[in-house]
Amino acid sequence: MLYNYHQLSAMKRQGSIPKELMAKDKIIAFIDFFYPPFRKFMPEQTFRYAACGGANTLLGLAVNYVFYTFIFNKEILHLGFISLEPYVASLAVGSAVNIITGFLLMKYVVFVDSNLKGRIQFFRYALSFAAMLGLNYVLLKLFVKIFHWEAFFSQCLITIIVIIVSYLSQKYFTFRKKKEALQ
Repeated sequence: MLYNYHQLSAMKRQGSIPKELMAKDKIIAFIDFFYPPFRKFMPEQTFRYAACGGANTLLGLAVNYVFYTFIFNKEILHLGFISLEPYVASLAVGSAVNIITGFLLMKYVVFVDSNLKGRIQFFRYALSFAAMLGLNYVLLKLFVKIFHWEAFFSQCLITIIVIIVSYLSQKYFTFRKKKEALQ
């Protein structure tokens, strides 16, 4: 059945949107379809994190590659008041995409049992994201400027490091469960 905008708005206000229309439920069902072979090796939440984080990472790398190679043409980006190396400018664009998609996937698909308020989760996610972006930036500068490694290869290697640190910060800080008050 097709619904128009007004019908969907009314359903949303009433909290009665059919489950089959919820994008998060479709994403969860898709990811969980592939989970059974991994059940012996990792918890469901870790598998969902790997799937969502992996998809978000690939999206970020794709955006990074397209901007670095084709949009910025591997040339310095001059903004008038500042000039950015193309790999730094590409990192910024990829990060802008990743912060939005990453938060939505983590909140609604991976860490669904967190009972912290959404604005607190987003603030913590932004802090964690900024820390990971800072780590990424420092390592990227180190690998490219000091070690003279190719920028895209360096970014791929750094991504592995950042994924591990990011998972730990999101699980134990951003989306942790608030302890219930003792009664």
